[in-house]
Amino acid sequence: MALIPKETIDQVLHYADIVEVVGDFVTLKKKGQNLWACCPFHHEKSPSFSVAPAKGIYKCFGCGKAGDVVRFVMDVEGASYPEAIKWLAKKYGVEIKEEEKTPEQQLAQNERDSQFIVSDWAKNRYKKLLQESEEGESIGWAYLKERGLNQATIETFELGYSLDKWDDVLTEAQQAGFDVKYLEKTGLVIKREEDGRRYDRFRGRVMFPIHNVSGRVVGFGARTLRRDEKAGAKYLNSPESEIYHKSDVLYGLYQAKQSIRQEELCYLVEGYLDVISLYQGGVKNVVASSGTSLTEGQIRLIARYTDNVTVLYDGDAAGVKAALRGLDIILENGLNVRVVLFPDGDDPDSYIRKVGDARFRKFVEEQSQDFITFKTQLVAREAAQDPVKKAEAIREVLQSIAKVPDPLKRQVFLQQTSMAFHIDEQVLISEYNKLVKQTAPGPRAASSNAPSARPHSGGGSRSPSTGQHAPSQTVVTPTGLSQRPADDAMPDEAYGIMEDESGYETETIPDVQMSVEREIVRLVLNYPAQPLHEGVSVAAYLLGQTDETPFRTPIFADLLHLCRETLAEGKFPDARELVRHHRADIRAAISDLVTDPWELSPNWITHSIYVPREIDLLQQACDNAILRLNKCNVERELGDCLAAMNELDPSNIEEYLAQMAIYKSLKQLDMQLAGLLGTIISR
Repeated sequence: MALIPKETIDQVLHYADIVEVVGDFVTLKKKGQNLWACCPFHHEKSPSFSVAPAKGIYKCFGCGKAGDVVRFVMDVEGASYPEAIKWLAKKYGVEIKEEEKTPEQQLAQNERDSQFIVSDWAKNRYKKLLQESEEGESIGWAYLKERGLNQATIETFELGYSLDKWDDVLTEAQQAGFDVKYLEKTGLVIKREEDGRRYDRFRGRVMFPIHNVSGRVVGFGARTLRRDEKAGAKYLNSPESEIYHKSDVLYGLYQAKQSIRQEELCYLVEGYLDVISLYQGGVKNVVASSGTSLTEGQIRLIARYTDNVTVLYDGDAAGVKAALRGLDIILENGLNVRVVLFPDGDDPDSYIRKVGDARFRKFVEEQSQDFITFKTQLVAREAAQDPVKKAEAIREVLQSIAKVPDPLKRQVFLQQTSMAFHIDEQVLISEYNKLVKQTAPGPRAASSNAPSARPHSGGGSRSPSTGQHAPSQTVVTPTGLSQRPADDAMPDEAYGIMEDESGYETETIPDVQMSVEREIVRLVLNYPAQPLHEGVSVAAYLLGQTDETPFRTPIFADLLHLCRETLAEGKFPDARELVRHHRADIRAAISDLVTDPWELSPNWITHSIYVPREIDLLQQACDNAILRLNKCNVERELGDCLAAMNELDPSNIEEYLAQMAIYKSLKQLDMQLAGLLGTIISR
């Protein structure tokens, strides 16, 4: 893949105006310093989508989508980063001069381009045969009409027909000037090894072109209409090629992506006709795995548009098995999943044709189950009254819960399972922890999946405020950022759950501590270059004051580290640049910290009422933030000191008095900090 030079990207970002770009998709109205609109990513009646021109950032306070101009194009178009840069470059007339490719890279690009071109040609050939050939009209068109499809739907999905001949595509493609090797590479033509004879792969079949996210044809699915022994498999698909990787493609996603984003939900089915029939019936947010086992690549595709998936499968044994197979992989990738099974003998295609659009929607709404309800009912039914089978059934459910990356969701699912099986929740948590330890390759690998069973305790690093011991800092690595995958959705634990070194326990960070750390990072990001006393900037002052104070909230620790690195390079932290970070949780956190859903009404000025601005009180805001951070650390150490005293042997008077002296010293410091903050002490 060719690389876009950094200079070109910088040029695109220089010209790209976030107001103009967003304005191409929604109508923005100015309110205060920012512009507002109804969000393009979810349904809403009152505008909660904000664009801050000065900061180059958009933020929806409803669904949480946020980022810079490139991220907006990526979100709204479902594009990759290079695709978004090219989209913006085209809009602003910036020439993309890709870095010179090596001969091998150029050859590979030519090979891919040639396969795309021949696939597009074949699509048009099959479409023409369906509508203009006698065989296509009498067999292919008649079949599609019999399945209830109208012409608009057939055109939308670009359906076609392959003649029942050995060499139609081969002959026509050669006459059109295509090299036979590209027909073979895309699987349109097969070459027999024994005699070198070539023939069409698809013959006498209705053709379903498979598009990638950008709408280019990468392969085909084909259904035979013959019922004799020579017909072969009912469905035949293109083989893997340089442009078609089954595990990274979802049928119908190109047509469905806008609806998925707007509905905030993706329906997942198995077959081509399931997708097409539902789309025609008004259920347009639907895709298919095309009969293959669901893969992580396919789930990541869905996650670009929504976090919510409802699986629609047949109610027979095969359908239930397929639903269970796909369930765990969806959970493992952090998406919310529900399941709908249709009556035995029906699939989504047949059911919507049988009952109609309205009743279909009602059925899906009424029969939709969360994965815990679905799986517990299924395994409980199979276990019946057998205690051994019931125990195994519970372990199956726990195995699924273990795949959920969000600790809060895991806790809720454990509670649901406890109620469903009438098992004490603490017993389930204990069994869950055993299961995680057995399946994990090592303690650190298992840590992200452990539920919160009890609070963390123990020694650790020394607090700079008092010199006493404070709890260990285990999430933020000594060299910088916590290890989180690129472009991962922001996990809930990023705002408050820390991993214990055992790998199986977690510590919940108090809301006050989280709030204080958030405020410090917010001030650094919003006013980095603003001077305080003696010309010291906000960023230099706050980063200097917290230099030896480790933050306990992982996301804020990571953000502070990024700001510190930037300042060390001689630059002020710039939210416009940092929001382009490869990690989704960092991008989202920055967007949250530098945007505000509230603005002062101009009526205050109209009525000559002076309201001080935050920028006029920065020294006070920074000092208060540091004092509050120190107070949080002291309060935590007071709690640790009390806990240590409670565990002492009553006969050990000397050690008890030593701890009491430490406690009194900490208490005095706590009261001093409270006085500086104007806090009333009630104890």
